[in-house]
Amino acid sequence: MSKAPTLGDRLAVPLLVVGAVLSAAGFVWSFTVAPLVNGAEVVPEMVAGQMVSNQLLFSQKIFYFHVPVAMCAFIALVFSFVYSILYLVKREARFDRRAQVATEVALVFAFCTMATGVPWTRFEWGVWWTWDARLTTFLILCLLLIGYFVLRAAFDGNEKRETYAAVFALVMCIDAPICMFITRMIPSSLHPVVFRTDGGLTPEMLIGMLMALFGMMAIAYGLYRLRVRQQDMAVRIEALKDQLEELR
Repeated sequence: MSKAPTLGDRLAVPLLVVGAVLSAAGFVWSFTVAPLVNGAEVVPEMVAGQMVSNQLLFSQKIFYFHVPVAMCAFIALVFSFVYSILYLVKREARFDRRAQVATEVALVFAFCTMATGVPWTRFEWGVWWTWDARLTTFLILCLLLIGYFVLRAAFDGNEKRETYAAVFALVMCIDAPICMFITRMIPSSLHPVVFRTDGGLTPEMLIGMLMALFGMMAIAYGLYRLRVRQQDMAVRIEALKDQLEELR
């Protein structure tokens, strides 16, 4: 007998729709209403023999999507951390499944962070990559996220795999706060401090960023709930198969 969907399951698809609308609205807002950072102007420059006037515009507008997807990756890691602890304490497989799904979501948004951050680096600093403290710690985080799934694939036994994965997730999540606060710990970092208390964002800029942030968070949670629902259904299907085998 199938389990009735929870409130979170029923809200998954609506959240994906709302998230897509908010993210799209944030995109339009950032390019039509939000001003450039600190009153900067779009100044034409000669790049590769061509006069370019949107270089600064692009490098600043990508901020409205780079920051939200990065925040979603960190939030998903918090879920992974909590559920990994719950699994180690209670040894219930459902907590391992939720930790795995949260890590999957974190990996998706971490890749989105890298995909939006590398063009920003190219336009802002003139290079595709530099070993800045923030970039380096986030690259390590991405490699750890990949390593989490490599570790899970290396073991066949459920209990051993789940235990090792939970411990690895706890170690992996240590890098998240380091990555978030590295620009404050190392003032010489090239990467700017995003969240400040000195009024770094104007109201117009803040509205666009919040629309994109809440939109991405809605998408992240919708994906999480859909994936958890799929995992739980797969477990119940396997249980039903086992029962049928016993009846034969």
